[in-house]
Amino acid sequence: MTARGSLLESPAIVLITGLMAAGKSTVAQRLAERLPRSVHLRGDVFRRMIVGGRAELGFELSEEAERQLRLRYRIAAAAADLYLEAGFTVVHQDIILGAGLAEVVRCYAHRPLHVVVLCPRPAVVAAREAGRAKRGYQDTSAVLDFDRVLREETPRLGLWLDTSDFTVEQTVDEILGRLGDARVGGEGSA
Repeated sequence: MTARGSLLESPAIVLITGLMAAGKSTVAQRLAERLPRSVHLRGDVFRRMIVGGRAELGFELSEEAERQLRLRYRIAAAAADLYLEAGFTVVHQDIILGAGLAEVVRCYAHRPLHVVVLCPRPAVVAAREAGRAKRGYQDTSAVLDFDRVLREETPRLGLWLDTSDFTVEQTVDEILGRLGDARVGGEGSA
C-alpha cells in the first residue's frame, strides 16, 4: 500500500507548517479538498478568538505571547484529536517554528502523524508577502530572521519541501506522493 493510499484509507493528522507567506493555508486547503473525509484546521483561528488580553506576536515574544502561543497549539491539537476520533483526516496548518515543532508533535503522541514543512527560499517568501493584502513581516530583513529560525532552530522532523518553484497543485502532489517521508510517529509508525 502506498503512503497516499494509507492516508486515504485511514484517518491521520497532516501538520503543515512554515513561514508566513510560505503557502500553508492554500496548500492545506487544497490538500484537504483532495481527501474524501477531511478537515482543514487553521491554528491561527484560536489566537484570533482571544478578544481581551490577546498578546501580539512578532519575532521576539513576551512571556504572555509565549503562553498564548502554547495554548493555541494545545487547543488546535485537542480539536484535531476530536476530528480524528470522528474519522476525519485533519490537515492542521499553523506557523510552528523552533522548539515549538517538537512540542506540537508531542501533543500528537500515539496518533498517526505526518509533518510537512514548507520552506521556499526567503526571496520567494518576500515576493509572496508583497503580493498579499495582509502583512506579516515589517520588512525583508524580518523574512530573513524568521527563515533563519526555520532552517537553523527548527527540528528536522517530517518532510521539508522547498516549494519555491512549485505550483499549489505540484506541492499537494508532492505531499501525497511522499507521505511516508512525512511520517513522524503515532500509531503504527516505525
